Amino acid sequence: MTKKLWALSAVLAGVFLIVVPAFAHHGTAGEDTSKVVTIKGTVTDFQFINPHTQIYVDVKDEQGNVQNWNGELSNALVLHRAGWNSKIVKVGDVVTLNGYQAKKKTNFLRLTTVILPDGKQLEAFPRLE
Repeated sequence: MTKKLWALSAVLAGVFLIVVPAFAHHGTAGEDTSKVVTIKGTVTDFQFINPHTQIYVDVKDEQGNVQNWNGELSNALVLHRAGWNSKIVKVGDVVTLNGYQAKKKTNFLRLTTVILPDGKQLEAFPRLE
């Protein structure tokens, strides 16, 4: 009986070591969640991929300099179930991105919503029921 108990304990410890970092990865500690940042820019790349879909946009700063921003969304499967697809955002589209800016990477947003050129607003991390 003790061999089975040790084996079960080892398996549970292994699962714990794998699961805890996965939850930490999806936290918001790296973003400033006290305010939503809004940027408007021209799409330079749209990657409808896992583990996170990415939108890259060129945005002009106050001095007129172009900065490339990275907006991170949920994974492609969740977005697809919520109405997204790989062609919903196109290079050259002017979109508005709303999200939480990273504390360390100045040109990174964990997106909350994306407003498409036609004014349609989509959730970046939709909750499916």
